[in-house]
Amino acid sequence: MTADLRTRLTDALSRIPDPHTDNDLGSARAIKGIGIDGDKVAIEIVLGYPAAGWHAQLAQQARTVALSVPGVAAASVDVRSRVLAHKVQGDLTPLPEVKNIIAVASGKGGVGKSTVAVNLALALAAEGARVGVLDADIYGPSIPKMLGISGRPDSPDGKSIEPKLAHGLQAMSIGLLVEEDTAMIWRGPMVTQALQQLLGNTLWKELDYLVIDLPPGTGDIQLTLAQKVPVSGSIIVTTPQDIALLDAKKALKMFEKVQVPVLGIVENMAVHVCSHCGHAEHVFGQGGGARMAAQYGVPLLGSLPLDMRIREDADGGHPSVVAAPDSAVAQAYRLIARNTAARLSLQAKNKTIAFPNIVIQNT
Repeated sequence: MTADLRTRLTDALSRIPDPHTDNDLGSARAIKGIGIDGDKVAIEIVLGYPAAGWHAQLAQQARTVALSVPGVAAASVDVRSRVLAHKVQGDLTPLPEVKNIIAVASGKGGVGKSTVAVNLALALAAEGARVGVLDADIYGPSIPKMLGISGRPDSPDGKSIEPKLAHGLQAMSIGLLVEEDTAMIWRGPMVTQALQQLLGNTLWKELDYLVIDLPPGTGDIQLTLAQKVPVSGSIIVTTPQDIALLDAKKALKMFEKVQVPVLGIVENMAVHVCSHCGHAEHVFGQGGGARMAAQYGVPLLGSLPLDMRIREDADGGHPSVVAAPDSAVAQAYRLIARNTAARLSLQAKNKTIAFPNIVIQNT
């Protein structure tokens, strides 16, 4: 009788959809345990990505499903997340202490890529992950200002450097090593070497994700970085504008060329809502990100508004996810973070990295 009940429970729970992967819990093998004591059951669900903002809702949904199974009078559900390391491109070696690197790219500048990268990192942290952010835009580093950090990082041995801490993130940028008004007049090989040193010499500590804000464009520098940085997945930031989409497609093809999975597309500045009358206007066009996603068979991870508060928050050193955590904008970033991490969780695992880091939320 107990075995039959467990089978029926497993079948019912496995059909619960996961909106972040467009799959179900059974396909993700997320049902890790079912305990049965008479007509009472205890269910353990483990997601492969951080999703603190979804845990309670999923637990309630699983509880409802369990109670609908004949023979179950009471059900308790524990939902938690465990982030694993995923494979990187080619024969590159993953960084020690970093499970996954997510590259944030755009085909051109001016689409809000850095703002998306910083808020994505903060949103992943808000969902329960340990996160770092690396500013790879050597010519125009902006992340120190966005995170409100300054001053040269500490070096315990004269060779390696400690990341700066800001809003729960570990952060590093060339902007912390040079004066704010210093022009970086470097050729491509110097830029590549500088990034590799920033990446490899920073003492990252047990990161689930390192978000890298790549320079805009798809030239030799970007291609070289994509080939030499061990990346688990990438996202493309664009606006709905046709010209921006043309360049975003080049960025997507660049990652395909170096065998880095494109986890999806983020459409920034999708709509502007007037703060006085509430009128919604698609300043840069409409639906461009969705069309591009459909064309290349990748997910649209989410759309973000053209909102003055996003710019003000970033300029003030407190990006929207931490400045207004309950706002619609912050929730949009958190949904994008869950979608991004969920898509990465579907990729092949990297079994060479095994340091434990479990994020737990009891519900």
